[in-house]
Amino acid sequence: MANFKTHFFVASVVSGIASVTALAAELASLGQALAYFAIGLIGGILPDIDADNSAPVRLLFNVLALGLAFLSVFYLVDQLSIVELVLVWGGIYVSIRYLVFALFTRFTVHRGIFHSILAAVFFAGLTASVAAHGFSSPAQIAWLSGSFLFMGYLVHLTLDEVYSVDLLNRRVKKSFGSALKILSLKRVWPSLALGVATYAVLTTTPSFSAFVDTTFDSRLYQNISARLLPRRQ
Repeated sequence: MANFKTHFFVASVVSGIASVTALAAELASLGQALAYFAIGLIGGILPDIDADNSAPVRLLFNVLALGLAFLSVFYLVDQLSIVELVLVWGGIYVSIRYLVFALFTRFTVHRGIFHSILAAVFFAGLTASVAAHGFSSPAQIAWLSGSFLFMGYLVHLTLDEVYSVDLLNRRVKKSFGSALKILSLKRVWPSLALGVATYAVLTTTPSFSAFVDTTFDSRLYQNISARLLPRRQ
């Protein structure tokens, strides 16, 4: 599989391109584009949350905890006092870095249910739901946040699958097929639980049709095509 640095770099590049495109197409303000970039980066390293207790995984939880803490403060900055913002930041960071980290390392197996497209849908829906209900974001912003998380997640799974093929020796490694899968058939009950959780999360998300109607308007493609290449003088 790809190492942590590769996942981090590729997720940064893909999320950067996507967030800049959203900014140029007037789908996001500068602040929103930065938030989307951070969410895509988190998605790009999130599948390894079930890895063994190693330095890259601890770094992963540090990045995840810092990212979510700062995103929360970013969305709440106009609603809370400085003391409250500091408490929110610290509470989210400590909870994710230590409590969630301890639970995941105890109860999860690497390349299990979290290395699946079903998990990507779950976390994308969870991101959209939190953005909508936790930060009062409209459907477009909420689902764009979820879409960036989903995109980063798929980038990670695809990289792991690509690294399972040894082109030089013309062989396929034993890990092939364990990353980019719809769900984990080897762990039926955990996969079933994740499926139920995914369904439950999706029932709390904002209207997806409203997101599609607003985002995939013909003017979007006109803006992208107009800004894609340098203008002729």
